[in-house]
Amino acid sequence: MIEPLDRGPLAIVGTHAALMKVEGLRTEFGGSQPLVAVEDATLEVGAGEVVGLVGESGSGKSAFVKSLLRILPPNGHVTRGRILWLGEDLRGVSERRMREVRGSDISMIFQNPQASLNPARKVGDQLLSLLRLRNRCSGDEAARRAVELLNKVRMPDPERVLNLYPFECSGGMCQRVLIAMALAGRPKLLIADEPTTSLDVTIQAQIIRLILDLKEEFGMAILFVSHDLGIVSSICDRVAVMHHGRIVETAGVSDLFTSPNHPYTKELLESSILFRVRDRNVAD
Repeated sequence: MIEPLDRGPLAIVGTHAALMKVEGLRTEFGGSQPLVAVEDATLEVGAGEVVGLVGESGSGKSAFVKSLLRILPPNGHVTRGRILWLGEDLRGVSERRMREVRGSDISMIFQNPQASLNPARKVGDQLLSLLRLRNRCSGDEAARRAVELLNKVRMPDPERVLNLYPFECSGGMCQRVLIAMALAGRPKLLIADEPTTSLDVTIQAQIIRLILDLKEEFGMAILFVSHDLGIVSSICDRVAVMHHGRIVETAGVSDLFTSPNHPYTKELLESSILFRVRDRNVAD
């Protein structure tokens, strides 16, 4: 069980300086008759804030966050809206500028850790290549920093892990490697797209605790994408609810879980075992 965040004064909506503002985003897939995956989506993430993005599978969550970093598949396109990063609209910048933003300012953890690593290359080769690219350091310096990063994500025996292939690592180990890679550029915003989906419950709790501890150490904001309402209710400051590609409600976590406004939010909460058990206990 994840302990709830300490929601002091800074957890109140509006007290965080804005890092990212997404305004009226529309994302389409296909050609002459496109499928609209995201429609008129608006969201803000403040410095040091943990914002949850929830919704059922297929609601558009992954398409939304991939749109932010311009990493959609070739048939995906953002056709409307603005993606403001510290006031700069990322929709209008060059690919070279986006490569500077990705990893350095904004990093992302994907939902299938073992599939996100190259199975034909050792973990160390992949992590060292990233460190040399991001930090322009020598091979020896990159190796030192790789071990340092793996220690930060609490990887047992990091020197040994660097010589393993991804298929020789567990799902939890691969996720720790991906978190280390995401932290290589010391980002201001970490996007975590269903980071615990393929992990067992015990490892899920370890990974979430790790992400929150690193958030405090690095001073990051987090956009946490999940369908697990229990985790979201424990770790987030605010929550946005996505339904059929639209963000239909955004509220502070306490308000959203105790007094939801949108009918879909109410249905989403009612469908959760966690909240059905809670309501039954209250009734008893």
